[in-house]
Amino acid sequence: MSTRTVAVASSSGLHARPASIFTQAAADSGIDVLIAHGDEDPVDAASILLVMSLGVPSGAEVTLSADGPDADRVLDELVALLATDLDEEP
Repeated sequence: MSTRTVAVASSSGLHARPASIFTQAAADSGIDVLIAHGDEDPVDAASILLVMSLGVPSGAEVTLSADGPDADRVLDELVALLATDLDEEP
């Protein structure tokens, strides 16, 4: 299983717009990705309700994990996404 740890760059943390963008990318990845924050159990990264329930604030670290042949590539892409302020309009 591959894992990555990243600090969430969005000013609102993983809430609303950033959570929506992140969970859609996780769902579109084609593999099961888990996200964990602090001592909480990992949750499905493709579920906006579960991701928002983690209550991840800006600057907090989360750990992503996935298994499979494309896991490293997918995790690298998701880490890059979380390291970007997703609250800003493109």
